[in-house]
Formats: sequence, structure tokens, C-alpha cells
Amino acid sequence: MGDVLAGIHASWEFESDSVLIRFERGIRTPKLFQALGERRIPHEALESVSLAPGKRGTVVLHAVVRQGADPLMEAASGQLKEACDPYRLVLPAERETLAEYYADELAAVITPEAKQPADRFLVEPPQAPLHFKAYDGKASFDGSKVSFRWFWTGASSAKWKAGDQSFPVRDLAGVEWRSPELFEGFLRLMPRDTNGTPQPAQADQDPSAVVFGLGYGPVHESLPFAAAVLWAARGAGGTAAPAAVAGRGDPAAVADRIRHLGELHRAGLVTDEEFGAKKAELLAEL
Repeated sequence: MGDVLAGIHASWEFESDSVLIRFERGIRTPKLFQALGERRIPHEALESVSLAPGKRGTVVLHAVVRQGADPLMEAASGQLKEACDPYRLVLPAERETLAEYYADELAAVITPEAKQPADRFLVEPPQAPLHFKAYDGKASFDGSKVSFRWFWTGASSAKWKAGDQSFPVRDLAGVEWRSPELFEGFLRLMPRDTNGTPQPAQADQDPSAVVFGLGYGPVHESLPFAAAVLWAARGAGGTAAPAAVAGRGDPAAVADRIRHLGELHRAGLVTDEEFGAKKAELLAEL
């Protein structure tokens, strides 16, 4: 074990080749930190380290990871609020001298190549829930494929017509995540080959996307999910989680979905053939 610098909500352990960040659990700790648990940052993944005054008698030790080195920060794409940046260690001002020592130690191991984007992920994907509820469906990831199962209460008619979706990660080029704390948040999967077919501009009309809002798709659930999918899609060498065993559908849920399908059919939004095929598909889940 290396030296440990304990701060507010987290502690950093300085090892010979990396920094191990362990996040605290508690009602005041940001939920994203609790979901992450810990992060190990190899020295080669660091771009820079700084120490600056914080708020209300604190100092902040801040590590910046190289572009392309961390799937979490790549998925976040600059959208995280400062308080939710997992690489900011907030410390009481009386620890400034100690923090300055560790900042200098880390700065000394950063090479000039750190200014260049990494050619592969250097930080492991977060160990976090591999499913979450969006506004219009449930997103699941078993390590080899991403599945979207639509909710009749939120999914658009376009998504109902397309049906529930399954995307093998080998067919994905990446993930686009727009924070639920911003306007019109969503998670969109980016296919490798679209055959020239553009994706719908609006996420609520795109069967390869789920939309956030009204408390659905919170950062601490959807961002780690996006990072894990991004890691797998780029073939970073992570070990795939065991595939989930498909179970039988919940009869009440299937009945609700058939009822909603009937409403779309009566409204003329799906054809007789589409209605029959989708109804048979839903009944097959029972």
C-alpha cells in the first residue's frame, strides 16, 4: 500500500504506478461517487495535476486524465458538474502543504507524451449497475449486447413500431450521452455501419436511443452505463460479463404493452400486419 491522502468524500492512495481513488459512502457524497466506488488511474493516463484554493477554507487537488484514456470522462464529454468530477480531491486548507507535496510527486511522473490523446483506454470501466430506467424504456447491458425495452407510458409510436431493440457491442462504434441535467438528455448508441441511413435527429424517435427526464436516467446510473458500453464497443479488452438469462415476461406488463399497441393500431399509426406481428412477438414472451 502507498501513502494515503484523505479528503472530503474521497481518499487518494499513491502507488508506484497509479493513484487509487476510493469514494466514501454517505448521504452527502455525490451519488456518482458512490456508484463508482473506486477508480484506479495509471500514471500514464494523467495529463496534468494542479492544486488550487477551494471554497470555504479548502484546497482542491485536481487530476486531469488524457483525452481518450478514460471511458467515463469520454462519455461525459465535459458535461459533469464540478462537484461531480471524480478527479477533484477537496481537502481542508491545513493540508495544503501535504497536498502540494503529492501534486509535485505526480507532476514528476507525467511525461511529455501525456499531452497527446491516448490510443486506447487506460482506465478500467466503472463497476456500476448495468441497467437503468429511462423515461421511455429500460436499458440493459450484459457485457455483449445492449437491450432497450420500451415502456408503453413513455415510448413514442416510432419506437413501438420498431419494437424492443438489441444491439451487439461488436456492431457499435460508440455512445453519445447527454446529461439528464441538461435539456433533452438521452443515451444514444452509435452503430458502426448505418448503410447510409441517417439516425433520427430527435432521440425520442430513434430506436437506438433512450431519453431521460422526470427523474429517469440519473447521472449516477446512465453515465457509468454509457462508459461500460463505450469500453466494450471500442474493443478495449475488458472481460465481458456473463450474459443474462432471458426470463419470461411479466403478464401484466405484456398486457399493458398489447393494450397500447392496440391504441396505436386503432389510431392508424401501425398497419394490420405490423399489429399482428408485434402482438405475436409480445405473446411469445409469456
